[in-house]
Amino acid sequence: MNIGISGAGGRMGRAVAAAVADSHVLSLAALFDPAAAGDTIEGVTVASSPNALERCDVVVEFTNPDVVMGNLQAWRDLGLHAVVGTSGFTAERIGQVRAMWDTGPQGCLIVPNFSIGAVLMMRFAEIAAPHFAAAEVIELHHDRKADAPSGTAVATAGRIAAAKAEQERAVDSTELIDGVRGGTVDGVSVHSVRLPGLLAHQEVLFGNSGEVLEIRHDTTDRSAFIPGVLLAVSRVAEFPGVTVGLDALL
Repeated sequence: MNIGISGAGGRMGRAVAAAVADSHVLSLAALFDPAAAGDTIEGVTVASSPNALERCDVVVEFTNPDVVMGNLQAWRDLGLHAVVGTSGFTAERIGQVRAMWDTGPQGCLIVPNFSIGAVLMMRFAEIAAPHFAAAEVIELHHDRKADAPSGTAVATAGRIAAAKAEQERAVDSTELIDGVRGGTVDGVSVHSVRLPGLLAHQEVLFGNSGEVLEIRHDTTDRSAFIPGVLLAVSRVAEFPGVTVGLDALL
């Protein structure tokens, strides 16, 4: 299976390139990243044109939210399966991808988080939600993350809201300073922290009268994402159209 990587010059792009190069069943066929064009990564020269990936079977997309939709259109036009790790996929944006992609045999797998622990964290939150009055999501990431909130936080809040439609609080506190209560996703409060020294972390807090449940996941090294990426690459062709999350593969 020939694999291409979009955003190859970034930290995750380089990590995925190394993992694919080390694989016995995958071949690192092409790399695309205009910002790193001409660099050599794992023996492959990074191209400035998306057409460099035309002979690949699957493209792994780790780019910026500002360019990802244009890239996905390019992969769709080239007839490639796509595994997407770029963040910023709200329900509206996923709907746009479905409109672009949901015909034909190609698969597009959009993954908020490739860590198996993070997938379980989201599932545990979904299970807990109906049993508590209210929930809040706090996501913490490194200071080079381009957007907020994280895709994992958006997905988690959406799953909590689907499991419990209403958040029950005595009052909705008035903000004396704009933004101190964070934002909301489907009615669930979400807070974003950006600091040097962090990598990727998330807490989900649930409250009832007299008790609080905290579910937390910490990623301490990007190596935690690699097994999920390789799983997605190896199986995306089994899922035509758009699929969100690793759950369908586990």
